Amino acid sequence: MFAVYADQFSFEDPLSGLVVGERPDPVAPPGWTTVTVKAASLNHHDLWSLRGVGLKQEALPMIVGCDAAGYDEAGNEVVVHAVISAPGWTGDETLDPGRSLLSERHQGTFADKVIVPSSNVVAKPASLSFEEAACLPTAWLTAYRMLFVQGDLKPGDTVLVQGAGGGVATALITLARAGGLTVFATSRDEAKRTRALEIGAHRVFESNQRLPVTVDAVMETVGRATWTHSVRSLRPGGRIVISGTTSGPNVDDAQLTRIFFLQLSVVGSTMGTRSELASLVQLLDATGARPLIDRVLPMTEAREGFAAMAGGDLFGKIVFTR
Repeated sequence: MFAVYADQFSFEDPLSGLVVGERPDPVAPPGWTTVTVKAASLNHHDLWSLRGVGLKQEALPMIVGCDAAGYDEAGNEVVVHAVISAPGWTGDETLDPGRSLLSERHQGTFADKVIVPSSNVVAKPASLSFEEAACLPTAWLTAYRMLFVQGDLKPGDTVLVQGAGGGVATALITLARAGGLTVFATSRDEAKRTRALEIGAHRVFESNQRLPVTVDAVMETVGRATWTHSVRSLRPGGRIVISGTTSGPNVDDAQLTRIFFLQLSVVGSTMGTRSELASLVQLLDATGARPLIDRVLPMTEAREGFAAMAGGDLFGKIVFTR
């Protein structure tokens, strides 16, 4: 079958290990199912895989990609949940110490077919296109859990989204607005601030610009470059929900005095559960909110999509189709 896969690692030149070619058809073991892929979306995780982060040498060649939507073996339209639990695990999949994502231990979604546990498929409503649905399992599920599970935000609350532009940040803005929140967003780039307003932010600010009011929660995916601003933007008792550190994890000033004096909370958030993915799909179906897609490319042109992500040349999700 056709596939996009990694056959080597290079931290400095990740695309050098990317191959567009043929791989053997997967065979689903008992309890697993085969999904015929119609669309799949690109995540930073896929770029890190080509750098050798989270993917071991002995696993190569590895088909990359976490997210997909397509048809199950019965012909139903489905969305693939990318978190693979260890055998026998029950409960919240994100807390399973033995969990992995597709493309780490199991072949990924950038292919004609992908196999997953039968419990890892969620029904896709007709209102969502395959391209839209393929955006949901990683970035959008991460955003949903950050806002409504770990953040416990309710209509009327105020949230700050740091670093508008990437897949998680645009998902946070769109979902927060759909959930009845007041949404602030920051970016170093004026064009990205304008786009943030277009997709639902109420107000936008330059990175690290002081806000006119403090907020109930900050959604943090940037890390070192925005951490001090995130802490200083919170009201007493507010919380930071963090799911990434794209500018680096080592902060110059953790603001610990402010955190304990104002009784702030710092909450980690990783991916989401299958039931949360189902709830996210239902939210989009009910509200009409949709993923922002930067571009759609045939999977044969995957290298172009990876290059755009590596260069930061995107606003929203890059989707590959078959």
